[in-house]
Amino acid sequence: MTKTNIPVPELIELVASYLVSANVSQPNADAVARALVQAEVDGQGGHGLTRIDSYTAQSRVGKVNGHADPVITRTRPGSLMVDVGNGFCYRALEEATEMLPEVARETGIAAAAFVRSHHAGALGQAVERIANAGMLAMMFTNAPSAMTSWGGRRAVFGTNPIAFSAPRRGKPPIVVDLALSEVARGKILAAAQKGESIPEGWAKDAEGNPTTDAKAALKGTVYPAGGAKGAALAFMVEVLSVAIAGANYAYEASSLFDAEGDPPGLGQFLLVIDPGAFGGADIFADRMEALASEIEGDEGARLPGTRKLALREKAAKEGIAVSDDLLAKLKSAT
Repeated sequence: MTKTNIPVPELIELVASYLVSANVSQPNADAVARALVQAEVDGQGGHGLTRIDSYTAQSRVGKVNGHADPVITRTRPGSLMVDVGNGFCYRALEEATEMLPEVARETGIAAAAFVRSHHAGALGQAVERIANAGMLAMMFTNAPSAMTSWGGRRAVFGTNPIAFSAPRRGKPPIVVDLALSEVARGKILAAAQKGESIPEGWAKDAEGNPTTDAKAALKGTVYPAGGAKGAALAFMVEVLSVAIAGANYAYEASSLFDAEGDPPGLGQFLLVIDPGAFGGADIFADRMEALASEIEGDEGARLPGTRKLALREKAAKEGIAVSDDLLAKLKSAT
């Protein structure tokens, strides 16, 4: 498969135009394109361009409302409810992450719950925006069922990613972004699209047997990260992202990979903390640097999320490699 390197701004425009051709409004298409391309830049391809086909198929049939405008309501001094309107989550996330730092400056801690939502992609993008405003952030989202409770046989939880970000003084923030399954299902989807196998220990097939067949894995379940501990954390995420907002549990949500069924109706929860409301912004920054320096001074150790900084620098210089087949598809809408 031959590939062509495309500059990041050009690729964002191409993806947005293709989404518009698939019944997505320009503001939503722009937000989705920014998120997908940024995931590709950061080496998170499972949340990147591999999602275009499923997104556009869902938008064309109305499983996701490509014209939905998110509605954000401030319900208490430090709390927001975000109705995504069964649309794409990315625009709602962009708008909420603009509001939350200001709310947190007033209240010390602020949070937003998202309802009637869709795929939230690489959560690290949202929490990083918060950290760039000088705040700490934690984000939780559920996903369609793909993982059993510990000892169970039926998929009850999604991969249920979590993310955390903390600002640093004069340096890029530290970002933690991980799924609570052994692997994000987006990586399995990417392998299935490429006709590649997956490593042992990632997933089981529909009959509950361990498999390295990516397509069979998509019909089965994934292993929780850390065994019982990962399953327990997935339960926590379901409560935070669903029960608080009134969204669909993983086992109630339709697939994000096809255009069948009703909107998935997922939920997210985003928590923002102003360090200035506690020990003070300067004390926090000093203590952060002490911890970061301790880790950076240990030969071979690295801080979470640092790999993507080199990838961003490379993408800024070289662009993103896009398969010629996908590139032709994107250009067909222009």
